[in-house]
Amino acid sequence: MGEMARDVMDTRFYTLRPSLTVADAVRVFARASEESGRRVFGMMVVDDEDRLVGMLSVYDIFLLLRPKHTHIWGEMADLDLAGLLRVACERARPVLVGDIMTTDLITITPDTHLLLIIDIMIKKHVRRLPVLDQGRVVGIVYLSRVFDFLLQRLGG
Repeated sequence: MGEMARDVMDTRFYTLRPSLTVADAVRVFARASEESGRRVFGMMVVDDEDRLVGMLSVYDIFLLLRPKHTHIWGEMADLDLAGLLRVACERARPVLVGDIMTTDLITITPDTHLLLIIDIMIKKHVRRLPVLDQGRVVGIVYLSRVFDFLLQRLGG
């Protein structure tokens, strides 16, 4: 045994609410990173009944900041670019988590086998998987934790 989601999942985790702003969410990311001693790049979003409704990752925030018309990069002066990030950040701060979170979610249970977790992470290009037990969030499996677990096994 010892090869299931329950063996590698983190049971201490932070969550976001859909009603938070991006500015709020970024502060929660920073606090979670500081308190856990590891960079947190994604979080589960839950409703008032603690049901999983989405995931917010750094990529969702990057997509919000990225200029819509990337073909203009070549035509822009460095001076224009300098102000662009500032403006993008100002525009992004009040945006709600619920408006940019990913809602197409892949979840697992505490009994999901590690090899299946690896398969999902490869096929779906995900780095974290929410763990649900009868619809309730009980943990999250991070790619880094799976890798640490495998290193111990592979190292003999």
